[in-house]
Amino acid sequence: MKKVVAVFMLLLIIVISFAGCNKKHEGEKNIDLDQKKIKIGLSFDSFVIERWQRDRDVFVSTAQELGVEVNVQNANGDVKEQISQIEYLIDKNMDAIVVVAVDSEALSSVMKKAKDAGIAVIAYDRLVTNANVDLYISFDNEKVGRLMAEALVKGVPKGGNIITIYGPTSDNNVELVQKGFDNVIKNSGLNVVYTVNAKEWLAEEAFKAVNTALTKNPDIKGVMCGNDNLASEAVKALSENRLAGKVVVTGQDADLVACQRIVEGTQTMTVYKPVDQLAKTAADYAVKLAKGEDIHFDETINDGTQEVPYVKLEPIAVYKDNIYPVIIEGGFQREEDVYLNVPK
Repeated sequence: MKKVVAVFMLLLIIVISFAGCNKKHEGEKNIDLDQKKIKIGLSFDSFVIERWQRDRDVFVSTAQELGVEVNVQNANGDVKEQISQIEYLIDKNMDAIVVVAVDSEALSSVMKKAKDAGIAVIAYDRLVTNANVDLYISFDNEKVGRLMAEALVKGVPKGGNIITIYGPTSDNNVELVQKGFDNVIKNSGLNVVYTVNAKEWLAEEAFKAVNTALTKNPDIKGVMCGNDNLASEAVKALSENRLAGKVVVTGQDADLVACQRIVEGTQTMTVYKPVDQLAKTAADYAVKLAKGEDIHFDETINDGTQEVPYVKLEPIAVYKDNIYPVIIEGGFQREEDVYLNVPK
């Protein structure tokens, strides 16, 4: 009898021990799952344009506050390099990949590859066409073009000659900006006498464009520049021809040097896009998509083959008379920096 009791007790101890081990392993498994961080890949065209550095910093800090790791890649304007970097992010099993495209069409296949791998894909600021991305988040780019055109209509006498310097056709936003611009200009009475697309957003393309246009037609009253980096070289060319401050110049991004030119009087306006808001919203949506959660969007945009979710933010036209409340009080640039070259 004693032997039976002893055997029974031994078996009971073994069962309890196994149960304890199983619970321990289950607990360890749950801890591992809880501690597994979401990983987001963030692929940039380049950091040549001032604002992209700000987008990166705000996105990364927002994601980190949400407990997410961010792997940042910079393609330096090389589309093949960007494709390679996105493939690297796929191999690293990112939960989401956010891309500022070098070329809106060339990335279609690799973005599809990421999506087929179960990774959420987001086109940031520039739409990747024919890729059926999970989200496109940007500003109202047609409105950007309208705001630039309205500045020229406001500042250039009717019948005046203007130059248009757009970004590269590989950037899908350029087409949207031009569409908005043309809708205003077509009935304005202004004459577009020279137009060019700056390849790879190279600023020196604007310098060449202004000088070429002035050679063909010296009576230029306005210059539309696709961004503030292009505007820098356009103003430089105008200055060398003693026209700086006499010609209406538009830009985009509210770069510091552009804001300085606006208060100095050599650039008329810039289109401010609240990139802090864009980057924070994109980071929040990227985390939601990585977790498999639903996201809110009010409209879609056709990427060439599919309607994809579109989160659209509003741009703001900034002139000398509203630069203080919008740019400085809004915290985008500092007063002492903007007015650096302007005597008090």
